[in-house]
Amino acid sequence: MSLDTVKHAAGTPDAGQPWAELGLKEDEYARIREILGRRPTGAELAMYSVMWSEHCSYKSSKVHLKQFGEKAPENDALLVGIGENAGVVDVGQGYAVTFKVESHNHPSYIEPYQGAATGVGGIVRDILAMGARPVAVMDPLRFGAADHPDTKRVLPGVVAGIGGYGNCLGLPNIGGEVVFDPCYQGNPLVNALCVGVMKHEDIHLAKASGAGNKVILYGARTGGDGIGGVSVLASETFDDSKPTKRPAVQVGDPFQEKLLIECTLEIFREKLVAGIQDLGGAGLSCATSELASAGSGGMRVELDTVPLRDSSLSPEEILMSESQERMCAIVEPGKVDRFLEICEKWDVIATVIGEVTDGSRLEIFWHGEQIVDVPPRSVAHEGPTYHRPFARPDWQDALQADDAGKLPRPANAAELRAQVLQLVGSPNQASKAWITDQYDRFVQGNTVLAQPEDSGMVRIDEDTNLGVAVATDGNGRYAKLDPYAGAQLALAEAYRNVAATGARPLAISDCLNFGSPEDPAVMWQFAEATRGLADGCLTLGTPVTGGNVSLYNQTGDVAIHPTPVVAVLGVIDDVTRRTPVGFAEEGQLLYLLGDTREELGGSAWSQVVHDHLGGLPPQVDLERERLLAEILISASRDGMVDAAHDLSDGGLVQALVESCLHGGKGARVVVPDDLDPFVFLFSESAGRAVVAVPRSEELRFTDMCGARGLPVTRIGVVDGDALVVQGQFDIPLDELRTAHEATVPGLIA
Repeated sequence: MSLDTVKHAAGTPDAGQPWAELGLKEDEYARIREILGRRPTGAELAMYSVMWSEHCSYKSSKVHLKQFGEKAPENDALLVGIGENAGVVDVGQGYAVTFKVESHNHPSYIEPYQGAATGVGGIVRDILAMGARPVAVMDPLRFGAADHPDTKRVLPGVVAGIGGYGNCLGLPNIGGEVVFDPCYQGNPLVNALCVGVMKHEDIHLAKASGAGNKVILYGARTGGDGIGGVSVLASETFDDSKPTKRPAVQVGDPFQEKLLIECTLEIFREKLVAGIQDLGGAGLSCATSELASAGSGGMRVELDTVPLRDSSLSPEEILMSESQERMCAIVEPGKVDRFLEICEKWDVIATVIGEVTDGSRLEIFWHGEQIVDVPPRSVAHEGPTYHRPFARPDWQDALQADDAGKLPRPANAAELRAQVLQLVGSPNQASKAWITDQYDRFVQGNTVLAQPEDSGMVRIDEDTNLGVAVATDGNGRYAKLDPYAGAQLALAEAYRNVAATGARPLAISDCLNFGSPEDPAVMWQFAEATRGLADGCLTLGTPVTGGNVSLYNQTGDVAIHPTPVVAVLGVIDDVTRRTPVGFAEEGQLLYLLGDTREELGGSAWSQVVHDHLGGLPPQVDLERERLLAEILISASRDGMVDAAHDLSDGGLVQALVESCLHGGKGARVVVPDDLDPFVFLFSESAGRAVVAVPRSEELRFTDMCGARGLPVTRIGVVDGDALVVQGQFDIPLDELRTAHEATVPGLIA
């Protein structure tokens, strides 16, 4: 078969093309023909198909995502916002921090190890491409039912992939989440976050400017793995009733990535690049079109110069390949030799594959024949925009009316005690140490806090002890009950987790995981969650710096719970003043901050004890969250608290158990007169935290809370080797530890 060149395409307008097989709709294919004034070549069709996919073009979500810009709060710390590889914020002392969370859901279900490993690799390269040294990773994870046979296939592979790749890179894994729910059975969520650090002057952007500048592809050779992987696979619903697109999942090599990181950082130090882009989803199609689109001219690429692992690859396959550990740099001619020298030093393959032109087209050639001639913006930034129909589902009212308050409660103290043990030993509330112990949390020596702390924290300056904290949160059960409130509760919890460690929240990144956008009910969930998150960020003053949308997370017509995952990044001036979770000193006074109401909708108690989901989630009061954060940060800075733990899933009793076990000390707690013991222990009211206050600081701390109007209630003391709720029950720490730590290894190992 002869090569499908631009000239040949112009002369054969009626030639059949596999646009549907590549995931394009009929009207999208017609639009491509309109843009080009002819039918596309095979290579052009390949590029448009991956770049116009849901994963790359955000065609169903961008009409809602624009709220993040329209409602963006004023924030002097924001240096680079939405639209680049990752957001960048100013954290002081000349430092900038970049962070982002993305999904690798569908590939991780098909091939758990490589899917998760390459998810880590891809997000690390996004951070690297901004000019930063990656310093830490995190991984929010969702799996199906903990006792389902397929969970035993998926979870160990995902965990091994995350640990294997991150540990080989020498990056500490400082946090994340692990959640089990049957709704994720066929669609696990593998979200990955990376944090990087640089000086302000080292920020790099993805653009190709300067006619005559060279386009250099460097890193691993291009192979046949992952052709259309993330771009097409993540835009397709798994459906047992018909054949499913399941292209090869990308294959990662962390040792190659480590070389690529160090090589790139040395290139940055010598100021050799004018623009840079990593190769992830859509591979070369994305890198060339996005660099050219964001630049001031065009680009010419000689595709046959691309180093290959498989010489049989067609031009279309080379353009679509999502082989890992690759970067694309724009380099001035006079700096090319030095660039190539550094690559050779690090044993990184580097090849000049083209140059920036003074035109306005992206032109790609194969052995002298032109196979691509497109306006780059039409590929990278001007894809379809869908205003998908959305409507509140007809079952939403009934779901919210099915209130958890009607569920039978423990009838006596013995039942209350039994339900506490049942809760803390349930898969979602149990210790995840079996998982997190497979990750290196302390490599590089700058990890200050890591799981199971409220947020991960790393020191970024060894002289001043400046540091950053990051937390990720998301509760799909809350979002199913009310997606607007559920998104705000995810934001509030991550914000609260960061503040509980003493860091000041600055900005967020998000990973929005939903079902099919072609379902009006799912699209309503997405619209409401996005609106809730945008409104919440405006109130809290935390701009959205970037993130990811993952749609089509459903099997057949059964979607996952709407799961907006929110990552909040905060700054702390001195990491030595951080606040840990654990109760470590006997005699510390325990205070409950915030208001406790009877709020059990979507609660861990309702799930664990009754397998129930219904009612309304906890109320959201973002002004209260802001006040609580101010108190926690001030108390940490001024030495008024020795420990702090936010209250969320599982309520007060879950927080008390975790703080007791983490610190190795028991607690004696008294139920306030105005609260039912059950509500006191299991309510999931938001805007709350429990703190351990040294006796010497009690008056100063309570005066501060009173002066600022934050409700504060003394509930007990750190004491002994048991959790004692006076008048109700005693549970020795050894019994709690057994219940808390045996579950996950028993299910998975």
